[in-house]
Amino acid sequence: MVALGIDGLVTNFLDHLQVERGMSPHTLSAYRRDLTRYGEFLADRGIVEADRVTPADITAYAVTLGERLAPASVARATVAIRSLHRFGIEEGLTAGDPAVDIKPARQGKRLPKALSLDQVQALLAAPDPTMPEGVRDAALLELLYGTGARISEVLDLDVDDVLSLVGADADPAAGLRLIGKGDKERIVPLGSYARAAIDAWLVRGREHFAIRGSTPALFVNARGGRLSRQSAWARITAYAETAVPGVELSPHTLRHSYATHLLDGGADVRVVQELLGHASVTTTQIYTMVTVDHLRETYLTAHPRAY
Repeated sequence: MVALGIDGLVTNFLDHLQVERGMSPHTLSAYRRDLTRYGEFLADRGIVEADRVTPADITAYAVTLGERLAPASVARATVAIRSLHRFGIEEGLTAGDPAVDIKPARQGKRLPKALSLDQVQALLAAPDPTMPEGVRDAALLELLYGTGARISEVLDLDVDDVLSLVGADADPAAGLRLIGKGDKERIVPLGSYARAAIDAWLVRGREHFAIRGSTPALFVNARGGRLSRQSAWARITAYAETAVPGVELSPHTLRHSYATHLLDGGADVRVVQELLGHASVTTTQIYTMVTVDHLRETYLTAHPRAY
């Protein structure tokens, strides 16, 4: 039997993925890229025959990738290599499978992105208070950051949900009722900034849009209908481009910032769990990792033996 080269094994494997498994062009391209890099690495080590590859070679390649690629990319490449060698043994093209005991590296939990306090202040100040859209957007931003609510939870609110919380007769101790995932209800405190922004929207802004429709929604669009999640996020993204340029935002950015800043300020993680509406404290604990830099700074400042 003529020894099969790595390049030949890769070609056979990619043909199998395309013809027999009907893999999409995009996924096939990713496999080809990962396996081409793998073949080049082995060639640099003087290995051109598939049966000469050892587990140590594959581990060395993963280590090399880890020095320049993200953990997710390394894990993907490792999966491609495992699939390649498993194909070789199943098709009788190779004598053994050197990747059988190689496991993709565990990816660490992805830390949520949070804005700094200065960045939040800049974002909250971005809407134009002289325009109805600006008054609405200011209320939306204040409510998102002031309650840590999901954007869908805020956009589902009706005017009746907030009437008792704003204005001269408002009870400052009253909380806002939110309906989260699985129709789970929670009550969250509403700060003075959010109350004032909502009041301004109801008094000076909403009437410019609501007269064109009859929706009970708290936040409405220019046609008088309920503001959609897509439209709301497009507005927030536009403000971010000028207020915090270069910062990547997601629909959860203000929620993440709310949780992180509470923990930085000394809030108990279980209190933050309740405020966010997490079913498990494990979900909330990921935010404690975000505050490590803050804890280190406090230690260096306060401990006599820190330096």
